[in-house]
Amino acid sequence: MIGQKASLWQLWITHPILQQLTQGVSPPKIAQAISYGITLGLFPILGSNTILTLAVGVTLRLNQPILQVFKTLTYPFQWVTVFGFYRAGEWLFNAPHVSIHIPTMMKRFFAEPGPFFKDYGMTALYGIAVWLILAPAIGWLIYVITKIMIEKLVSLKNTH
Repeated sequence: MIGQKASLWQLWITHPILQQLTQGVSPPKIAQAISYGITLGLFPILGSNTILTLAVGVTLRLNQPILQVFKTLTYPFQWVTVFGFYRAGEWLFNAPHVSIHIPTMMKRFFAEPGPFFKDYGMTALYGIAVWLILAPAIGWLIYVITKIMIEKLVSLKNTH
């Protein structure tokens, strides 16, 4: 690798994972941290993910740096999935459609905070319910895929 510059992927993902492996963290534990980081990163309440990820990581003794990196990498996808979780929740609970338009939400918040929290709070709870239904499958799938990838990375490293 002399003369080659590391890519951002290598610098921020591959190298830290390899470093954790050399410090005794097993591929399954790294895959578990990645899986939880991504799955919790999709939790449909914006701004809650860091504390949620920290709490789950401490409870399950997961690798916090890996957990937090993958939670952070998931952030752009959270914006896409949050609306999907909210809409699926409205459909699942046969609830009225609530507009997720920031200027409208701000105007409504200042005009009538009580009804705002009732409507948007319920929509958020519906989204959380859908996330709770899907999260185990998402987490398991990510775990299986990343475990295979990490074991392949270990075998490649051991052959060089």
